Amino acid sequence: MRTDIELINAFLPRPITNEAELIATQKQINSLLDKKQLTQDDQDYLKVLGMLVYEYEEKHEQIPEIKGVELLKAASEEFGVHHKDLINIFNSELVILDILQGKQRLTRKQEQQLMEHFM
Repeated sequence: MRTDIELINAFLPRPITNEAELIATQKQINSLLDKKQLTQDDQDYLKVLGMLVYEYEEKHEQIPEIKGVELLKAASEEFGVHHKDLINIFNSELVILDILQGKQRLTRKQEQQLMEHFM
């Protein structure tokens, strides 16, 4: 069993500055996740590495801005949500179907409610 010092010496956690460092950090995370049982040291180390990956991705990964029906479709696919699950936002299954078929547009309020629902 490796101690936290051995973990740190094997792969020193540092701010990620490029894609190669991101990949190396992700490989280190994956190698730890492949273990059958994680010690508290492993869990703490994973948390630190995860924060470094998150920080890098927040600065360098562009999230495409999706609006309208594409927002509804993408969110439904990503989260496995069926249109019936969104009736509280649209008040009617018919409205959802009309939006998906391009017969009606999402309102700004509906877009905002969708973003809040999926966040």
